[in-house]
Amino acid sequence: MNVQRKIKVAVVFGGRGPEHAVSCMGGGNMLGAIDRDRYEVIPVGITRAGNWVLAADEPGRLAISGGQLPSVEAVAEPGGQVVPWAVQPSRPLAGGQASHAGPLAGGQAGHAGPLAGQPPSAPGGSAPGEAALRGPGEPGDAAPVARQPSRPLAASAPGQIPQLLGEVDVVLPILHGPFGEDGTIQGLLEMAGVRYVGAGVLASAVSMDKEYMKMIFKAHGLPVGPHVVVRARDWPANPDGGLADPAGEPAHPERKRVLDAIAELGWPLFVKPARGGSSIGTSKASDMAGLHAAIEEARRYDPKVIVEAAIDGVEVECSVLEGLDGGPPDTSIPGQLLIEGGEEFWDFEAKYLDQASGMAIPALIPAKAIQEVRRLAAEAFDAVSCEGLARVDFFYTPDGRIMINEINTIPGLSPASYFQKMWEASGLPFGQLIDRLLQTALRKRPGLR
Repeated sequence: MNVQRKIKVAVVFGGRGPEHAVSCMGGGNMLGAIDRDRYEVIPVGITRAGNWVLAADEPGRLAISGGQLPSVEAVAEPGGQVVPWAVQPSRPLAGGQASHAGPLAGGQAGHAGPLAGQPPSAPGGSAPGEAALRGPGEPGDAAPVARQPSRPLAASAPGQIPQLLGEVDVVLPILHGPFGEDGTIQGLLEMAGVRYVGAGVLASAVSMDKEYMKMIFKAHGLPVGPHVVVRARDWPANPDGGLADPAGEPAHPERKRVLDAIAELGWPLFVKPARGGSSIGTSKASDMAGLHAAIEEARRYDPKVIVEAAIDGVEVECSVLEGLDGGPPDTSIPGQLLIEGGEEFWDFEAKYLDQASGMAIPALIPAKAIQEVRRLAAEAFDAVSCEGLARVDFFYTPDGRIMINEINTIPGLSPASYFQKMWEASGLPFGQLIDRLLQTALRKRPGLR
């Protein structure tokens, strides 16, 4: 009897960026929803240090449990081999040669701990994701991370690429923020000739960087809010570490120029890492002291910061899928974010930890505005040459204006995220949604798109 081979899918999650835990939650959600009768699934995790590891196929361990955030380190398979040079003792190689736990690529020796090597320092002196690796109760983290007892782990050296990815039919990247949603893994997969779900290199890069995303939207005539970009050279540190002189004037001429531009935005302001997500590093500033503190906080995650004028209005989101057979993008019924947990804005806690917050689907705005949101979402998708999937976020003001906030090319896909919920409300179940994403990717040519 001729049994058709299952399509082999690598679900890649985790990553070096600050949204590591969010990516793990999305990866677990995908693992639990993919049709196993049709697809052979290989869970691949990327640790905070950049190691690629085989992960346990246990979606439940990638969910928030007891207030603890998940991590790749907690679900890595003991002895899970992903590249030829990351091997365990007594495991035979091709040709009968016995393997040994020798040096990793780049001359680093393997060891029995969960990480092989350390990530480079991030702005402010902290390693990327350092706060989320702290133990429960330690300061500086949104929530404690689930920890597991130490156990042997075979992993690639940081920055090395698993040979395994060349053996799958398609890769489903669930990676948020830098080192995943920004065109980096997309370029890697294109060089390797591996098909993957989602936006290509250009769309991923420009959509990740809020400066260039807004620039492209404006060039296409799409409505965006007032903002100012603050680069590292625009905001040099004072030699004494201070922010201003006793008279309140900025201590550096470049700061004065930037502050003059920011002053035109009015108060309050929202200050964000230019290439961040999940509201990590985002603050609301209502005065000059708050602005300085907010910029320093954002620069912990990205040397480039974006300062946005606060827009009086409700937040509305719309999910988008690449059109079938070359057709225009499909859009979901939009939803409206409801913040009922006391937060000032839709921050990390409201998104992932506060059970009181939620979404009204459809959004509580006029029917004509809902249609306009859907139209603008499709236009934004096309403006950045997006593929696969996206979520476009808007503001709807009391006087009926609609402003685009941003586009997310790998939107949140955890059980608490609304990308899938808006599609389910539109009549597309999550399992069918995943199948559509995979089939769309499989129809694309490998390599340069």
